[in-house]
Amino acid sequence: MVKRIAPIATVIASLVASTAGWTAPAEPNYPKEIGKGEGALTIVAWEGYAQDDWVKPFEAESGCQVNKKYAGSSDEMVALMRQGGGGEYDLVSASGDATLRLIYGGDVQPIAVDLVPNYKDFIEDLKSPAHNTIKGVHYGLSYEWGPNVLLWNTAKVNEAPTSWAALYDPKYQGQVSVPDNPIQIADAALYLMKIKPELGIKDPYELTSTQLDAAAALLKDQQKLVKKYWALASDEIELFKNGDAVIGAAWPYMTNSLKDAGTSVAEVIPTEGATGWADSWMLSAKTKHPNCAYKFMAYVSTPKVQASQAIYFGETPVNPKACAEMNAQQAGSCEKYHLNAPASYLQSIKFWKTPLQQCSDGSKTCTSYTDWQRKWQEIKG
Repeated sequence: MVKRIAPIATVIASLVASTAGWTAPAEPNYPKEIGKGEGALTIVAWEGYAQDDWVKPFEAESGCQVNKKYAGSSDEMVALMRQGGGGEYDLVSASGDATLRLIYGGDVQPIAVDLVPNYKDFIEDLKSPAHNTIKGVHYGLSYEWGPNVLLWNTAKVNEAPTSWAALYDPKYQGQVSVPDNPIQIADAALYLMKIKPELGIKDPYELTSTQLDAAAALLKDQQKLVKKYWALASDEIELFKNGDAVIGAAWPYMTNSLKDAGTSVAEVIPTEGATGWADSWMLSAKTKHPNCAYKFMAYVSTPKVQASQAIYFGETPVNPKACAEMNAQQAGSCEKYHLNAPASYLQSIKFWKTPLQQCSDGSKTCTSYTDWQRKWQEIKG
């Protein structure tokens, strides 16, 4: 699994990317049908999201030649979708910490989901999630997802933890690893929702200044315990392999990779629940190849491609019909990545959503993603 978060070495560029061009979302202008392909398609994607195994068959079937630009972080994706007047790329595989920035930046347009045949089979909770759908208008087509789990070394942590409290426990000083990402503040907020209800946090992505300060204070205390803030999945894997970290926040991909390597680890979604990421294909507001873009979205929503993508990248499809295909490609992979888990598993996850100054109730008392970026720099020191 490649980099999906990044240390903010260039915070100024990040701040510009997150706030420039704030505007009203683009209005729907749906095509009646998918027409003949234009012969080309240019996408911004996570590395591993446009592998030849499934892209080459798509090109042969559709006549759309796929040109890809891999991005290393959500901030980079937002910046790329805005460069060149916004018409350089047709599609982007954005995560939830970027989607609302793209929507309210006017960078993407509504998608006619009824032109994607497999959409009807998607997991219900991810058909119209808050991170890609505004007032019933779909600005993104959900793709793959995963939870942020609590991971620990079972040989070095005697009692299996059940709460995120373990990541703030002084007995693990110098042995904790967590992601290097401003959206990590939501993990602290989720925990505070349960242990400090008097703060009044209702949504871990909608924090007032007081609530943001409380989450930051918790994370500043945690900073003394952290061995490393990781930006790459491989960083976290090596930390656990080498014994430098014994407990941390991770993805199922890390758990499975470590188990395959013979490291004794386990994971859990704690009693407080968990945050998680869900990626969406989003259509540029100035796409030059809309028919090829719709053909691609329809193609990657099929069970076979969803399964191939999930196994390659270590994540979970949004189309449950991919379960059988996953097991056919790699025995036990459907269960390994929780596609067949009960509904309660998915419902315990609060998926990433870009923090906005305007709260979902219409008030403007919430803190923005820019506020979170600044606060994250303060947390790390």
